Amino acid sequence: MSEQTPYQTLGVTESASFEEIQAVKNRLSQQYQGDTKTLELVETAYDAILMDRLRLRQEGKIKVPEKIRFPERLATAPKVNQPLMSAQASPWLQKLVDTPSRNDILLPLGIFGILAGISFLSQDATGSFRPFLLVIGVFANIYFLNRKERKFGRAFLFTLAGLVLGVGLGAGVTFLLNANAHLGVNGEQVATGMTLLLFWLISSFIR
Repeated sequence: MSEQTPYQTLGVTESASFEEIQAVKNRLSQQYQGDTKTLELVETAYDAILMDRLRLRQEGKIKVPEKIRFPERLATAPKVNQPLMSAQASPWLQKLVDTPSRNDILLPLGIFGILAGISFLSQDATGSFRPFLLVIGVFANIYFLNRKERKFGRAFLFTLAGLVLGVGLGAGVTFLLNANAHLGVNGEQVATGMTLLLFWLISSFIR
């Protein structure tokens, strides 16, 4: 058996495809399981055929399949369960958007909710308290954001953006409601409520 060519050892022709050679090699490995000497001959013949095919490939005589040239590519990468955001979102969005815990959502919701409730329940006579409520909301939002990344400047900028956007949205909503529906909505109440809502969204879902 040692005087045979590698192809004869495996019992295949030189024109056999890689799949055929692989199948024969696997069959012989199972057939002679436990026969160390024969298994060594099979493995040696198989390796020799692979080397021969690679040599022929280098000479341009045949085209070697990728699975022969790069067998490491056949290894299946382990599946990792990743959050939907990290799987689909772009890197910059992943750095911006947070996945908050239940406590990170409920605590700011409670604080901003109380401030918003005070603003909407207060009468015009006590409306002067609303700027003070916004000041409290600003400091609370900066605190919640800063404790995540320890970046005070980033937290301040996001809070400032939320304040400007909230007041602007509140003014726009008030104008639309009063102009079209004539509801007589208090602009300060709406602006304060919109701003506090944005503060909650920013502090909960922004890093």
